[in-house]
Amino acid sequence: MTEIDRATAGSTERRKQIRNCTYFTTLDNTALCELLHPANEPKELAIRFSIAHALVKPGETTRPHRLKTSAEVYYIVDDKGKMSIDDETATLHSGQAVYIPPGSKQHIQNTGDSDLKFVCIVYPMWCHEDEELV
Repeated sequence: MTEIDRATAGSTERRKQIRNCTYFTTLDNTALCELLHPANEPKELAIRFSIAHALVKPGETTRPHRLKTSAEVYYIVDDKGKMSIDDETATLHSGQAVYIPPGSKQHIQNTGDSDLKFVCIVYPMWCHEDEELV
């Protein structure tokens, strides 16, 4: 038994499966599924960040937006895209991560042939009120 298996044995609150997650559409038009969010868990978590799985369909671009007070890290899981942060644009692909400072204007375009899948880590934790279109 691994350390993770021992730490999570009998505790479904600590383990999340993407296949059991419900996706919703955010203000910027991203399909998002919250994997861990302290405000939405049945038991208190000693974390101040949230983790979500995101999808952008082929050829689509999220709407330009910013998080006023939270920083983000996107980790690209599958496919590729173009990420714009303020005045910089870069191509991202599977296995890469990008840091997005608080208050930065951002959007991502799926330039691949399948769903662009990425993990969003937000600190402090994501909340709808912190996000605004720009």
